[in-house]
Amino acid sequence: MANDVPESRPFSEKLRVPEALTFDDVLLRPMESHIEPDEADVSTSVSTNVDLNIPVLSAAMDTVTESELAIAMARNGGIGVLHRNMDIDEMVVEIERVKRADELVIRRDDVVTAQPDQTVREVDEMMEREGVSGAPVVDGNDVVLGIISATDIRPYLEVGESDEVHMAMTDEVITAGKDVTARAALELMYDHKIERVPIVDDDNRLVGLVTMQGILQRREHENAVRDGSGSLRIGVAVGPFENDRAHAAADAGADILFIDCAHAHNRDVIDSAREISESVEADVVVGNIGTREAAEAVVGFADGVKVGIGPGSICTTRVVTGAGMPQITAVSEVADVANRHDVPVIADGGIRYSGDAIKAIAAGADAVMLGSYFAGTKEAPGRVITMNGKKYKQYRGMGSVGAMRSGGGDRYLKEEDDDEGFVPEGVEAATPYKGTLASELHQLVGGMKSGMGYVGAPTIPEFKQRSRFVRASSAGQTEGHPHDVMITDEAPNYSPQE
Repeated sequence: MANDVPESRPFSEKLRVPEALTFDDVLLRPMESHIEPDEADVSTSVSTNVDLNIPVLSAAMDTVTESELAIAMARNGGIGVLHRNMDIDEMVVEIERVKRADELVIRRDDVVTAQPDQTVREVDEMMEREGVSGAPVVDGNDVVLGIISATDIRPYLEVGESDEVHMAMTDEVITAGKDVTARAALELMYDHKIERVPIVDDDNRLVGLVTMQGILQRREHENAVRDGSGSLRIGVAVGPFENDRAHAAADAGADILFIDCAHAHNRDVIDSAREISESVEADVVVGNIGTREAAEAVVGFADGVKVGIGPGSICTTRVVTGAGMPQITAVSEVADVANRHDVPVIADGGIRYSGDAIKAIAAGADAVMLGSYFAGTKEAPGRVITMNGKKYKQYRGMGSVGAMRSGGGDRYLKEEDDDEGFVPEGVEAATPYKGTLASELHQLVGGMKSGMGYVGAPTIPEFKQRSRFVRASSAGQTEGHPHDVMITDEAPNYSPQE
C-alpha cells in the first residue's frame, strides 16, 4: 500500500522560499518632477461603476464605520463601508441615513409639519424638539396652506401662545415642483427672502421641502462622492452566504457590496460571491485575498478585489494561524492579475502613515482601506475612554472575541464551540482620540499627494506606472523615522507610538 503513495518532495525544499515585502521594507525612489503636490489628482476607481475623488475607504468594522462616519467619508470624497454586526433592519436604516444625508429635497416623511388648528405654543415646542426653525402648515389632505417660522411667533408680535397657527402663519407661500434644481430653489429664496421652499404636486399637496441650509451644505462639500441621483455613495459589508442581507442592502441603495471574509480564496465563498454578484445591481467587491491564484479565481465576476491577509494593527491571524502574506507583495501579486481584467484593487490593512498608503498605490492598488487610522475620530462609533488624563476611543478587530460574539464570527468561517468559545484572530484595544475625520483625511491625502510629487506623477494611473521601489535595510528604516532627538511637537500624521 505504501508503494502506491507518490514520492514526496523533501521537506527541506519548503525552506527555499520567495521573499515577501511589506511597507517598511521599501521606499519610493525620488524622480524628476514637474508636479506640485497640490496639483496631484487623486481620483480613482474603487469598483467597476464607482469612482472616488480620494483613494480612501473606511473599514467595515463595528468601531469604525456606521452611518455618521460613512456620511463624512463620502462628503470628503471617499467611501465608508458599513460593518455587518447589526441586523438587516438596522443595516437598512443606516444605509438610508447616508443616502438621505445630503438630499436636495427632504422627503415628505421627514418634513416637520404643523396643523392650522394647533396652538402657537404646541408648534413652538415641536420645532424646538425637532431642531427646525420653521414648518409648512398643511391640512388633513397634505395641501399646503402656509408656513410658520420662529419669526412668526416671537413674543413682540401680536400673537399669543394659545392662538391657533392659522392666525400666525404666512399664508402667501412660495412653492416649487418636484423637478426644481438647487439653483432655481436658491434663486426663489433670495428673491423672496425666505429660507425654505415647499415642494408640491399638481394638487398643491406637500411632497418635500428644500431649505437654504441644505443647499449651502451641498455646496460646502463640492468634493463629495455621489450617485446619479445626487445621494452620497455607501458601501456595505455582507457575509459570503448572506444572500438576504445582500439583497436588502442593494434594495436600500448600497452602491457596493463587499463580500466580507478573512480568506475569500475558498470554493464555497467564491461560489456564493458569484451568485450574489449575478443577482444584484450593486457592484460586488470580493475579499480578502492575498495571492495571484486567488485573484485569478475571482476577477472573472468581481467588480473589485480587496487585499489583506493579516496585516491589520489589531489582527492576529498570522500569529494564530501561521498564515498570511506581507502586504506590499500581496498587493502587487493581486494587481498583476486584476490589472489585466480592469478590476480595481483595494489594499486593506497595515497602513500606519500616509507614506504607507501611497506605497500601496505604487504596488498596484487603486485605493486603500483603513481601520485604526479612523477609529479615533469623532465620527467613529467606538466609546471614548479616558486613561491617564488622555482620551482614547475603543477599537477592536472583527476577529476579536467581542466582535465575533456580536455576529462577526462567520467572517472567519467559524462558529462558537459551546465548550471552549471562539478561537480569536483579533484583539480589543484603544486608539488615541484624534478629532474630526476631515482633519485626518486632510493629512492622509496631503501626504499621498506629496508622494506623487516626489515621483513626478500627476494622476493615480500615471503614478502606478511611473513609481519605482528601492529596498530599505533595517538601518535605512531607522534612518527614515525621526531619530537621535527628543520629539517635542508631533506632526499630525506621525506618531512614534504607532
